Amino acid sequence: MAGTDAKVAFRNVSKSYGAIEVVHDVSFELNEGDFVSLVGPSGCGKTTMMNMLAGFTQPTGGAVLLEGEPVAGPGPDRGVIFQEYGVFPWLTVENNIRFGLNLAVRRDIKKDEKSAIVEKYLALMRLQEFRNAWPKNLSGGMRQRLALARAYAANPHFLLMDEPFGALDAQTRADMHDLLLGIMQAERKTALLITHSVDEAIYLSNRVLVISARPSRIVDDVHIPFPFPRTRDLLDDKEFIALRRRMRDLVMKQYADQLALR
Repeated sequence: MAGTDAKVAFRNVSKSYGAIEVVHDVSFELNEGDFVSLVGPSGCGKTTMMNMLAGFTQPTGGAVLLEGEPVAGPGPDRGVIFQEYGVFPWLTVENNIRFGLNLAVRRDIKKDEKSAIVEKYLALMRLQEFRNAWPKNLSGGMRQRLALARAYAANPHFLLMDEPFGALDAQTRADMHDLLLGIMQAERKTALLITHSVDEAIYLSNRVLVISARPSRIVDDVHIPFPFPRTRDLLDDKEFIALRRRMRDLVMKQYADQLALR
């Protein structure tokens, strides 16, 4: 049974596509304000788990619960960010951010309130001077900041991110980590992140779930001991380095197991 504070609960969830089982009997919970990362081999089923929480697909067995109710489909309570940014190329930066606020489900927000929200996220994401720009004219890091701004402006309860920083260079990726941490701490969203980077998972999360080779199982649920706020100095901390080594060894074992199954 899910705990009384659980906002998300996977209960004995399995997912198959025809004869291929992708997820096998997975159970875990996210509580209010959790930032949980999933790490594991490519193709192990991490994105399938996120898609079930997003409502894009349904489990074959078990249940995915959102605030105690089975997930029946997509909804405005979940903001989803993909590796390829997911912004609308036919809308300017400002109108991308405004998009979710203009949906029918947000008609309770007055026009001046919408404008204030847009201005807030233009400022937070350092995009004010690009408000009238088209996404094609932005750098990769700027497009990713725009994707975050659009997701946050719609005020979802949950933020779901599938390798959102994978295409960025190292410095931009580090900048995005710090920007995301600042916003998460300020707004206390509950988040699920898929990443192949152990460093990224440890630095951003309060928990990391290590996923097995397909079909997905949880092989470890690692509670990250470092308090927030965090700075880049943490990456040189001896405890961080030891935890990174232990988790990398565990993840590499999953890759080895996956190769052995081929």
